[in-house]
Amino acid sequence: MIEFDTVAHSYSGGELFNEVSLRLAPGSFHFLTGPSGSGKTTFLKLCYGALVPTAGFVRVFGDDVRQMSRDDIAIARRRVGVVHQDCQFLDHLSLRENLLLPLTVSGLEAVDDDANLKELMGWVGLTSRIDAMPPELSGGERQRAALARALIMSPDVILADEPTGNVDWEMSQRLLSLLIELNKMGKTIMIATHDLGLIRAAKNHVQARVLRISGRRLQLAGADL
Repeated sequence: MIEFDTVAHSYSGGELFNEVSLRLAPGSFHFLTGPSGSGKTTFLKLCYGALVPTAGFVRVFGDDVRQMSRDDIAIARRRVGVVHQDCQFLDHLSLRENLLLPLTVSGLEAVDDDANLKELMGWVGLTSRIDAMPPELSGGERQRAALARALIMSPDVILADEPTGNVDWEMSQRLLSLLIELNKMGKTIMIATHDLGLIRAAKNHVQARVLRISGRRLQLAGADL
């Protein structure tokens, strides 16, 4: 689904990582770890075409991102749901309206009050909060809402950037359970996190690869890929 071939990426002359090769297979589950500033968020952005590599190739659903037009990338992104670290919502719109924005922007028919949206809200436990304004939501509700927004387009791949960074342990376990359930439904999952406890908790429920960005290389369980 997403493939890195000897990828490098640099900012202002400083190299974050190099010689990164990886294939995210359909239905796989990955954790991406590494210290702050190692490039986890950049790595995720490369996965959905928000950035292009300084060297090497990134292929998204078989297409080289360097050769894709803006429209091509926009269409490919419909198949990738992203849970951003900062959970940004438009405060003047209700949660319902915020969740439907990806459909509106893509020119697709909104489901609005239809059963699909209600089912999604029930799945993340936010049925009673659908008409709330973003400032009224707790940290855990915002994170679950961010996951719901990432799923509204029924993506094949879900990328989550520190999804449990601002919630307590109980809520982090609930979010992890939702992501594991998605994986069991056939979705490809990658979670960028520094929370080793979260990774240990997941190992009892899902077969996950643990990747680490260290020394500008991507490693698997301490070994170079």
